[in-house]
Amino acid sequence: MGDRTPPPIIRPDLIEGKYGAASNLAFNETIKQLIKQGQTIYHFGFGQAPFPVLEVAVEALRKHATESAYLAVQGIPELRRGICDFHKHYDNITFDPDDVIVAPGSKELILLLMLIFNGDVLLNSPSWTSYKAQAILTGHTPFVIDSKEEDEWRITPEGIEKVIAENKLSHYKLLILTNPCNPTGTSYAEKHFIALTHVFRKHNIIVLSDEIYARLHYNFDHGLLSKYYPEGTILSSGLSKWASAGGWRLGYNIYPKELSTLLQTVKSAASHSYSCAPSPMQYAFAEVLQNLPACDEYIQHTTRVMKAVGQFCARELRSVGVSVVEPTSGYYIFPNFEIIRPALHAREVTTCEKMCDLMLSEIAVAVMPGGPAHLRPADEFTVRLCYVNFDGTEPLAESRRRGLQTDLDSSFVKEFCLPVYNGIMALTNWVIKLRDSQ
Repeated sequence: MGDRTPPPIIRPDLIEGKYGAASNLAFNETIKQLIKQGQTIYHFGFGQAPFPVLEVAVEALRKHATESAYLAVQGIPELRRGICDFHKHYDNITFDPDDVIVAPGSKELILLLMLIFNGDVLLNSPSWTSYKAQAILTGHTPFVIDSKEEDEWRITPEGIEKVIAENKLSHYKLLILTNPCNPTGTSYAEKHFIALTHVFRKHNIIVLSDEIYARLHYNFDHGLLSKYYPEGTILSSGLSKWASAGGWRLGYNIYPKELSTLLQTVKSAASHSYSCAPSPMQYAFAEVLQNLPACDEYIQHTTRVMKAVGQFCARELRSVGVSVVEPTSGYYIFPNFEIIRPALHAREVTTCEKMCDLMLSEIAVAVMPGGPAHLRPADEFTVRLCYVNFDGTEPLAESRRRGLQTDLDSSFVKEFCLPVYNGIMALTNWVIKLRDSQ
């Protein structure tokens, strides 16, 4: 008998082109290397808070830096109580600390939930880049619910019904819903939740509501799904965005009593994976969440800076014919460059990925393509644009100097967020050139 080919050492479903490393992290490292080599690049490709970390958090971490003991896997009680107080303050909702689980980032908890979940996973399109990869990594074939630009990239009851009917889904169902949304910047309000919860209850859909950008809502009126669908919503959030502490890795999920079996199983899985969230961060933020006035002040100033920057980006792109849904929260817009399709096709550019390569090579603008990474068609000319490529130290100080009673006028972005201004100007001029050549 001849030599037999050994089976692959990696699971076949992970080497068939359906799964890969987090595209946003890989893209960020590539652009950082180019910048390190001396290239000037307008880096709109990575969503990291541009501001210095919340000051009281830095002081609290200094105080608790020597904490080194392993902690209970669910998180220390004072932090879980603080999280519940935080949501009572901002969302006017009461949670039980016993239903909170803390982890080194909410991403870990989403992965563990998918790992132990025995049913179908539903994802909305466009979507954050890691959800599909996490579903595949945990053995699921995700089902994608499409959304449309005319619906401001929100999923609809009709879209959910369509996916369930076409795929004859009858198992337990877990929907990962991002609100506010990465990559589109849109969010859901009461009227959307009322329509959606009817379908959720009809089909017994569990919803993991990823609300990591909730505190960055520009009008400070974030809609909380747990108020409308309390029995079936797992709230996922953390401290990385509103406190500008992404690298500190501290996130949490809050489960309803009705899903306590899932919580206990996730807790068990956590004990076999990350053991506990970092001790210094837990004690530090337990202290921070007792100082809500400091949190309020910081959130109000950083959020209004992001509002000014986001509205500037959307307004300038729209002025040259690019289609952009107005951002309501966070760091992102999801512009559609359909207006220059004829010019792109004339240059044999037929996918959003090739369009982004062209932007980088011709005008040094780095954005992530919509495309398959965000569960969009490859030939749709959408991109995720993260408008955080500026040092937020000076804009934050200027906002504080002016006071909340004084608006940030149209000149603020040019004066205090110059890399964003220059990058958007380069992009709009490029669009004009291509548009007028058609």
